[in-house]
Amino acid sequence: MAIVGLANTAGDLLRQHGKSRGAVDDDDDYCLKGVRHLSDAGITQLPGRYVLPACDRPGRSVGAAAGDTPASARVKLPAVDLARLRVPTERDAVLRTLYAACRDYGFFHLVNHGVGAESVVAMLGVAARFFELPFQERARYMSPDVRAPVRYGTSFNQANDAVLCWRDFLKLSCAPPLRDVVPSWPDSPADLREVAAAYAEASRRVFVEVVGAAMEAMGIGGAEDGVMEELTSAGSQMMTVNCYPACPQPELTLGMPPHSDYGFLTLVLQDEVEGLQVMHDGEWLTVDPVPGSFVVNVGDHFEIYSNGRYKSVLHRVRVNSTRPRISVASFHSVGAQRVVGPAAELIDEKRGGGEPRRYMDTDFATFLAYLASAEGKHKNFLQSRRLA
Repeated sequence: MAIVGLANTAGDLLRQHGKSRGAVDDDDDYCLKGVRHLSDAGITQLPGRYVLPACDRPGRSVGAAAGDTPASARVKLPAVDLARLRVPTERDAVLRTLYAACRDYGFFHLVNHGVGAESVVAMLGVAARFFELPFQERARYMSPDVRAPVRYGTSFNQANDAVLCWRDFLKLSCAPPLRDVVPSWPDSPADLREVAAAYAEASRRVFVEVVGAAMEAMGIGGAEDGVMEELTSAGSQMMTVNCYPACPQPELTLGMPPHSDYGFLTLVLQDEVEGLQVMHDGEWLTVDPVPGSFVVNVGDHFEIYSNGRYKSVLHRVRVNSTRPRISVASFHSVGAQRVVGPAAELIDEKRGGGEPRRYMDTDFATFLAYLASAEGKHKNFLQSRRLA
């Protein structure tokens, strides 16, 4: 998805900050305006705040388009066909595929999901146009408050990151009822609220169907502890719109550092530019973009709830030197106050006969405390919740 330049020329932007074309220093104010700001300034050298230590650098850049990365460094994720899941005679086979994908990869492509092509194209389009807005317009939504219903920012956690990531983002709370939070979303581009709200509702419908199927594949219904009811009727949803501009030295930095997602499931819509990588069998492998599909991954909550049957795996984002990349991630889980532990139907502590409990209970406050205290490198919240 192409991103056009701002009205100001690159030379104008650099002169406004007293910097020469091609390189900028590590002025915090300038860097924290985001990577789109730097990209529009026409830099050809990565500022030091974005340069990873040698041991953490990704090395050779991924290709800008599918097919440019060697086959040995790629992964073809399992495909789960939602249309086939709805066919009674095929449901069992699809459930087996879904179970194996969540167990072995923690990721899968979701195809024939029922979200129309028009909605997908519109969402990617309005996302790209938001990042084309002048910085002053985007900056209206900057906030240090991670609970803010709308938040524009850069990097992964710009307040704490020792090394910044080559990413700008817009986070939109989609907490039900959606109509109550949409008025707080950006009003520019003019169609952002309408398009993003329609897409958020469609994404939620897909999530409810897929998470129910994933529980069915484990042989549970999530009814005994009320988790499925909460996921269906309330729960939490956060949508993050990501912009990864072309990077002058992509081998030195990352768009997103290695991390796992906190919730139950994440649904990712991405354009045709590759960049998502997953950790599989100890190696970083690039995920092939599949037009029209969602990339779905298991989050920490679901690994805990499944008592380890499903895996929340590390993933990261690579950037490239020629093309910007846009993605939209929809994060789904229970409410912030809900305590999550292994499913009662799996461990059956009261009646006996269940499997051993492998995780401590957790809630959102525990997660935030961990983020505040842990070092940023390869954060893995799950490690802190596993029982010996």
